[in-house]
Amino acid sequence: MTFKILCDVHIAYKVVSFFEAKGYHAVHVNTILERWYTKDSDISRYADDNEFIVLTKDADFKNSHFVNGHPARLRKISLGNISTKKLIAILEQHFGLLIEHFQAEKCFIELGVGYMEVVKR
Repeated sequence: MTFKILCDVHIAYKVVSFFEAKGYHAVHVNTILERWYTKDSDISRYADDNEFIVLTKDADFKNSHFVNGHPARLRKISLGNISTKKLIAILEQHFGLLIEHFQAEKCFIELGVGYMEVVKR
């Protein structure tokens, strides 16, 4: 199963390039809709309508996922203010597990310092 990744505003473009280099379709929110002005609800709707997984640092998406069920597939980065290089290294380290869980129709993954929480519904 292939998947598409939509990187939220606070995720660096280099992360988009990381996923593209792995052969996956990835876009940055600043290239669609109202770019960095896009409301979270519109990002969620766009992601669900176009079968994207949202990759974000924003806790509001987590709340929306569990309360409203949108976005259906969400990956939250809770690693604090780390460099993009370090974020990519962590994504690389956990890539196999992320890919496995990215394939779920409805799923939440939070990647934090020393942990990865996975909730499938």
